[in-house]
Amino acid sequence: MEQEKEKFIIQEVEYIGSYPSEKQCPQANKPEYAFIGRSNVGKSSLINMLTGRKDLARVSKKPGKTQYLNYYLVNKSWYIVDLPGYGYAHISKKKRQEWEKMIEGFLIKRATLQCAVVLVDSNIPPQKIDVEFMNWLGKMQIPFVICYTKTDRVKPHKLEENLQAIRNELLKYWNELPQQFVTSSNNGIGRAEILSFIKAVNSGIF
Repeated sequence: MEQEKEKFIIQEVEYIGSYPSEKQCPQANKPEYAFIGRSNVGKSSLINMLTGRKDLARVSKKPGKTQYLNYYLVNKSWYIVDLPGYGYAHISKKKRQEWEKMIEGFLIKRATLQCAVVLVDSNIPPQKIDVEFMNWLGKMQIPFVICYTKTDRVKPHKLEENLQAIRNELLKYWNELPQQFVTSSNNGIGRAEILSFIKAVNSGIF
């Protein structure tokens, strides 16, 4: 049992920096996992939960705080890359286009990107922008997994209804869905599963 627990220990997390384009990111020599979702989906809270740090990623009630490609080095062996949220309306059209160009450039060109972790709010009906983004990832052949957030905010039967509605909407476009994780930043649900997934990917490549 102790050996199983050791798999999920994060001993060290270091903030490396924030970068405005893929070209300026750190040397591409370690596996990377990009966390992205609609603004206010709970991305910063999830990153803090996964790393076991309360304030590693800045949590704000006002969406749109993440504006660059934020790099965190985990155990000196792999990166969490915190990307700006999409669908945030309260910014200029020019700034929104800059973010889109930055995000797309990173996801398409980054050689050591292993997977995009797409966060989806489990409390609300399927959102067109989420579906469109995941369809774009598929079109560009960018591997991704789905991470359902805020699952502690609804009763179990309602949660399952919501998740099935999201899956049904996606299955209109996909023959099968990628791996999915059910999470809660408040109580740690999904932490071991996501870290185990990352460990398995890293072990298979490096």
